[in-house]
Amino acid sequence: MTGVKDREANRISAGVIEGTDAWTLQSFVEDHVSSDARVFTDEHGGYIGALAADHATVNSSGGECVREKDGVKVHTNGNGSFWSMLKRAHADSFHKISPKHLDRYVQEFVGRHNVRELDTVELMRDLLAGIRGGRLTCAALIYDNGKSSGAKPTAPTD
Repeated sequence: MTGVKDREANRISAGVIEGTDAWTLQSFVEDHVSSDARVFTDEHGGYIGALAADHATVNSSGGECVREKDGVKVHTNGNGSFWSMLKRAHADSFHKISPKHLDRYVQEFVGRHNVRELDTVELMRDLLAGIRGGRLTCAALIYDNGKSSGAKPTAPTD
């Protein structure tokens, strides 16, 4: 999983990715940020290279949380708080998130994050707009996408 946060709009874009290689990570970033954006990441090698010209890193594995570059605070705290919220929900509410539906969970929490500052009227308007034509059928829910549901096989009954 990976994600990006637009600090000005205070919005997250996140998703399940197939790998953490440079091509996959950089493609995700390039698909979700404008070419003139400032990009701040941790020190993972997959982010180094073809990212935006204005790219800075923090050494989070070395204990660095924030630093300044040209008068701007470089950190990944917004993304970190998003992933922390998803992990808490997994531990406290969902208990099990299957690989088959992982992206559905991620998108649910992206949605929760992106509407958390709306008032009730705005929230209801956006909720209604979002459900038009968005019915989730049983067939779509159980289709085989090649990923495990994590369900334990049941013994056959006679």
